[in-house]
Amino acid sequence: MIYYGIAGCGHIAAKHIEAIRRTEGAVLTAICDPDAKRLHEAAGRTGAAAYATLGDMLAQEKKLDAVCICTPSGLHAEMAVMAARAGRHVVIEKPLALTVEDGEWIAKAVRQSGVKAAVVHPNRYRPAVRELKAALDRGLFGRLGHVSAVVRWNRDQAYYDQAAWRGTKAMDGGVLMNQAIHSLDLLLWLFGDVRQVSAMAETRLRRMEAEDTALALLRFESGVLGTVEASTTVYAGNLEESISVFGEDGYGVIGGKTASWIRHWRCSSMSEEEAAALIRLIEAEPYGIPGHEQIIRDMTAAIQEDREPSVTVEDGLRSVRLVLDILGAAKS
Repeated sequence: MIYYGIAGCGHIAAKHIEAIRRTEGAVLTAICDPDAKRLHEAAGRTGAAAYATLGDMLAQEKKLDAVCICTPSGLHAEMAVMAARAGRHVVIEKPLALTVEDGEWIAKAVRQSGVKAAVVHPNRYRPAVRELKAALDRGLFGRLGHVSAVVRWNRDQAYYDQAAWRGTKAMDGGVLMNQAIHSLDLLLWLFGDVRQVSAMAETRLRRMEAEDTALALLRFESGVLGTVEASTTVYAGNLEESISVFGEDGYGVIGGKTASWIRHWRCSSMSEEEAAALIRLIEAEPYGIPGHEQIIRDMTAAIQEDREPSVTVEDGLRSVRLVLDILGAAKS
């Protein structure tokens, strides 16, 4: 049995609680949060031991193998390093950190402590995305010309006003670090590293410190061209999240309000009937096993099998670097 603790009892912690509950061989044993009301509500729901601080949980909880870091993003590095140095494996919510230096600090602590660390980029597990990855690995679209990632979402002013840290550069980041980082992770996973970036990023409509809108042009190491469009200012609700790929032998577009459906699929090696069947297959079950559950399942197995998790600290750091490269290019 792998015993988990959770640091932070906010909104995202609920997904970790459910993921641990649903994972065979995993059990939630402890939680911590400085907000006493929120802490004891979570403890009452889960039956987990309650601690005011991560330090107390690490020092006093003897049955504790791994800690899920579910705090505001600006606290990820300090808490992940503390847990790793205490000999606990860590599951870190996205983004890994808000700076490259903090991400490298986590990576160093994980290496030196001999523990395992996973970063929560669950969109890799969506069935439509897995089909796109498999098609790319098989070369079904031929030589690639260009790709794109689009996040046209809504986070209204009330979202940013609900807590003082939201939308700040020190604790949260903007649309790239907070929402679009999942799509940036997919671009890196599917198409490899980026060598050239030009961009614009601004705070257009929301009252917040970080950017609410960003546009970027990318050139990957492979030579493939890419575009990124990300915004939390779309009127009234989420409109679209998509990943598109265009090659000399075909194209695929994964989209919807979340990138969970195959919107377009055509390639020279598949008949129209085969492509339509693939689209219907995804439509029948677009979500699959929830992404957070997949992350916890994988981490539990990684500990038991003594292997690296599927989404590593290095993967998380690549996404953070790309966000910061885009923001840096936007300033130049």
